[in-house]
Formats: sequence, structure tokens, C-alpha cells
Amino acid sequence: MSGLAVLLATATPASAQDSEAKAAFKAMSDFLTQQATLSVSYDATLEIVTEDLEKVGLASSGALNATRPDKLRATRSGGLANVELVFDGTEMSVYGKNLNVFAKQAFKGTIDELVDALRLEFGLELPAADLLSANPNDIMMLNVTDAQALGIGVIRGQTCDHLAFRTDDVDWQIWIAQGDKPFPCRFTITSKMTVMAPSYDITFSDWKSGAEVAKDDYKLVTAAGATEVDISKLGSLDEVQMPKTEGAAQ
Repeated sequence: MSGLAVLLATATPASAQDSEAKAAFKAMSDFLTQQATLSVSYDATLEIVTEDLEKVGLASSGALNATRPDKLRATRSGGLANVELVFDGTEMSVYGKNLNVFAKQAFKGTIDELVDALRLEFGLELPAADLLSANPNDIMMLNVTDAQALGIGVIRGQTCDHLAFRTDDVDWQIWIAQGDKPFPCRFTITSKMTVMAPSYDITFSDWKSGAEVAKDDYKLVTAAGATEVDISKLGSLDEVQMPKTEGAAQ
């Protein structure tokens, strides 16, 4: 723990820090769930340790566009992957741009149900998907054993409240913009159940909501000559993923 964190921890009783951190996170959760339409860009880094004990970071970037309760467009490019996923409430489409192949799957449900299906049935993970859920607070506070308000941080010029949370499996932190639009600015998660503790960091930018969001018909558009394949063939288009843990933020 840094000297600043130690100072903050000793200056405020643990119970007060816990309550403050959870209240700040719930305020962010409530704000997000009130937004019917959202869009955001992101930069992410998955840091892993190889068998040779070399620490490397796999970087990617992308964008998310969502209209509650059942429409989503997500893009991600980095490494070997350049992927777009589109969901219009009745059909899910995944497009591997590098290989110019795509797959479609009938699926009727909400964004939350889609996220669960992607994780459990297809082995695919949307970036920080739980933050786009119908209730991030209920999902991400599950199994939290410790919460701390660590003061102020600045992300890309935005003053943020810095919060830290622990579960038995993972430690995670979030930086939330101060003011009347408490969007998350950065989110990090570190596994404690895997050797050398791999971590995932995602930094958000250009949040928009409501009328600010560009209109989207949530239909997949591919390049000329794209080939349709079975969706099971698209798993290799994703990067290495963080280990999945029950009751932990993803």
C-alpha cells in the first residue's frame, strides 16, 4: 500500500470508508441504469505472466453502444482480434474483420441475458460488461468483503473518486467522475486465484447518453466477400481472457 493510501486508511475509520465507497458506487450504478441509451470508447490492457515468468500486456481498444433493454453494438481491436458484435433484441451477430467471417445466432432477450449467454455458451466476454447491466451494484457488490474510498484520482483530466473493493477471488478498483454525471473513468481487476495475479485494466472516454448518442439500427454490416461460419468457429478471434470467477466483477 502506498504512503498516501496508508494515510487515508488511518485517517478514516474502516467502517466509514466501507460505507462511503459502497454509497459512491451505488450512486454511479443508479446513474448508469437511468440512461436508456449509452455510448463510450475504451482502451484496455490485459496483463499476464508467461510460462517463462515474463510479464506482458495485451492492449486493445474499442467502443460500446447500447440501448436498453435489448440492443448492443461492441467493437474491439487489438493483437490478432478485430471483432464486432451486434445484438438487435432478436439476433446476435459476430464479425471477425481480420478474417472477414461472420456468424449469426437467433437470440431473444435483454443485454444482461446476452452477456450471460456469451460467457456461458460461447466463451466470449464483453469489456466491463457488468457496468452495462441493468443493475451493476447488485452484480458487482456480490461477495465484496472489503471496500475503501481512497480519495481523489485524475483520469484523462477528469477528477474522480477512487474506490477499491475486495472479494475472496479478486481485487478491483474503479475511478468514478465527480459531478452530476458519475460515469466510470477507469476499472481494474486483479485475480488472486491464478499464479502471478493477472490483471485487466480498462479506461473509458467520450461517454455519451440520451440524445448525444448517434443513432444506430443495430444491424451488422460486413465487407464485401464476407463468409458466414458457425459461431463456434469465432472463439479463436478473442484475446486471452481473465479467469472467470463467481460473484466477481467482469
